[in-house]
Amino acid sequence: MKSEFELITGRTRRQADGLHLGKDSEEYRQATALVEMSAEDIARLGLEEGDRVRLQTAAGEVQVPVYTGDLPSGLLFMPMGPTANALVGTDTDASGTPPFKDLKVQVTPT
Repeated sequence: MKSEFELITGRTRRQADGLHLGKDSEEYRQATALVEMSAEDIARLGLEEGDRVRLQTAAGEVQVPVYTGDLPSGLLFMPMGPTANALVGTDTDASGTPPFKDLKVQVTPT
């Protein structure tokens, strides 16, 4: 079952701690290679915390574990980093900034 969501990215404390250890560190990878979703959406998709999902945008796709976040239904959050960057793409619509917010993404349980 594939569902469309809106993805926002942002900074987290865990990501910053991992960044301090280096972008090649396992801590940084674990802090940035995940997605958060509302408990309602996790249940609707028949998922449990830690299950992997495929996220697809026009720019690319990734597979990451899903965790419960304090989010409204239909909204996803992903920490900024290499995994999120694979979904964002490079088109800036002449703004100079890629679309790190309000990104349409298809979610498929794997």
